[in-house]
Amino acid sequence: MICKRCIVTGRVQGVWFRDTTRRRALELGLSGSATNLPDGSVEVIVCGGGDAVDALCEWLWQGSPLSQVADVRCADWAGECPAGFSIA
Repeated sequence: MICKRCIVTGRVQGVWFRDTTRRRALELGLSGSATNLPDGSVEVIVCGGGDAVDALCEWLWQGSPLSQVADVRCADWAGECPAGFSIA
């Protein structure tokens, strides 16, 4: 199992980005979270099999139909990953 923390910037709040990310992560069998940050970006923590994590990290560039992703920065994550996939 690997874990990554991604910061997604652009038009990603108020456009169903977190919920769409949760649905895609669950389809891939991943756990983690998606959280709105005060600066307008979204933090995504994702844990699971390497190929599935990589697939979600690539998918983040697409996002929800209404989002306009400007940048995605992912790095290894050593923190705890929650069971399931939460939105905050």
